[in-house]
Amino acid sequence: MRYPQILNAARSSIWAIHRPKLEAILQFLDTKASGGSVDARLVEQMAAENRGRGKAVVSRSVAVLPLLGTITQRSDMLTEFSGGTSTDRWGREFDQLVADPEVGSIVLDVDSPGGTVYGVPELAAKVHAARGTKPIIAVANSMAASAAYYIASAADEVVVTPSGDVGSIGVIAVHANRAGEYEQAGVEYDIVTYGKHKAEHADTGPLADETRAEIQRRVDEDGKAFDAAVAKHRGVTPETVRKTFGQGRMYGAKEAVQRGMADRVATLDETVARMAKGGRAKKRTRSAIARRRLDLADRA
Repeated sequence: MRYPQILNAARSSIWAIHRPKLEAILQFLDTKASGGSVDARLVEQMAAENRGRGKAVVSRSVAVLPLLGTITQRSDMLTEFSGGTSTDRWGREFDQLVADPEVGSIVLDVDSPGGTVYGVPELAAKVHAARGTKPIIAVANSMAASAAYYIASAADEVVVTPSGDVGSIGVIAVHANRAGEYEQAGVEYDIVTYGKHKAEHADTGPLADETRAEIQRRVDEDGKAFDAAVAKHRGVTPETVRKTFGQGRMYGAKEAVQRGMADRVATLDETVARMAKGGRAKKRTRSAIARRRLDLADRA
């Protein structure tokens, strides 16, 4: 496994992920890239436990489709290690459930800290476009953070289990300046490039002002697109998302409903049972959203 290359790719990516999870991923990759050891038996055990967890289960015309772990566009080391989800693979399975006449409703079982930005806007758009074909309910069971909330918000209804959390709306990029480490280790780097900006993310020194500004531009661009998508999904304005939905913070079930980020508090089992009995998605109204905004303003 080429951990140094994977680590560099991770550090040069823009992520829509809960920050503690990103730190854990980077720490794991850094340990491996530096020649450190991680208990191989533990890694294999986790990988074995996670294989097959993403398969949909259909019962009484209700399909439960898991959205678990770190979200990436394609299956890779992260999906094997942390039980993550490939947006490509998940999207194909979602399409099959939408087209299946035996499936009356789809419940998304979401427990994810988010992941990379790649593939997420397209997948959320796919879920949103499927509204009206059959009820689509997303359940935060127990975490729908960042990219996972991006996708979950596209469903007809967002449910949060009583102990669950949703939010972490926003994107993040990380640059590591490891010049001190290399100097201490007696390592000197000569980087030869074709293209002025080809090595601007290198970890051999601090970010140049121009590079930092470009990264910030990309982060802002993806972040504003995130706000706009959630606003569309939830029937509010991007300004409401920025002011009310936390700007990167996570909220518990009741708070999320009060803020308009979710529609009800219930467990996954309760939601599946409700849909099996012919339940419908809770419809959001502009008046209800306006009342929530006024309530939050009064509390501020």
